[in-house]
Amino acid sequence: MSVARSANKNAGPAKTESVGAEKRKAWWSRYGQSLKYGLYVITHPFDGFWDLVHEKRGTLAAAHTFLILFLLIRVMKLMLTSFQFITAPIQYINVFEEMGSLALPFLILCIANWAMTTLFDGKGRFRDIYMAMCYALVPYILIQLPMILVSNMLTFEEGSFYSVLLSFSVIWCVFLVFVGLMEVHDYGPGKTFIFLIVTVVGAAIIIFLMLVFFSLLSDAISYFVSMYREIVFRLN
Repeated sequence: MSVARSANKNAGPAKTESVGAEKRKAWWSRYGQSLKYGLYVITHPFDGFWDLVHEKRGTLAAAHTFLILFLLIRVMKLMLTSFQFITAPIQYINVFEEMGSLALPFLILCIANWAMTTLFDGKGRFRDIYMAMCYALVPYILIQLPMILVSNMLTFEEGSFYSVLLSFSVIWCVFLVFVGLMEVHDYGPGKTFIFLIVTVVGAAIIIFLMLVFFSLLSDAISYFVSMYREIVFRLN
């Protein structure tokens, strides 16, 4: 009996490790599939975005990855693109500020869309909106990354080719955002277009309120700091 109990005790941790390894393997497999699914979404946007949300074909991990890649490529574009096509003071570029200046408005747009559509029968959750907008960034990643290298091989006269491809990537992303939000909320094209405008207005209001809040907070902190210094000065 004691031998059997000892065997069971030894088998317990081994079984737990095996289950944990299987879960990790399944997670990485699903993560890889959700990344590949981004290619299907951008080529079959209507079916792709519907399945992304309703059939659970996408993952938040993949969405985070696309957003991070988008931010990194934006910074790389500023720093590595040929000076013929972009002029940026590289010595003054703060990577975290550049990434934050894009990530924060992106998240505010997601929040604004969720807040506005919730009031008008929008079926999408914040998670669904965020995932759809992140997957819509895939064309930017696929086109703009190689164009950073290509820009250093082109002459200024060949810049029209470069500009057309960059514009195409942005237009493609905007189209995917439109289709993605339409499928997420189960809206028609007209209602989706209206709420895209409402989302931009809502995001602008949120940013304005944030600026006012932080401005008032800064003034309040400055007031209390000056009061503290005055008290300390008088006591001394």
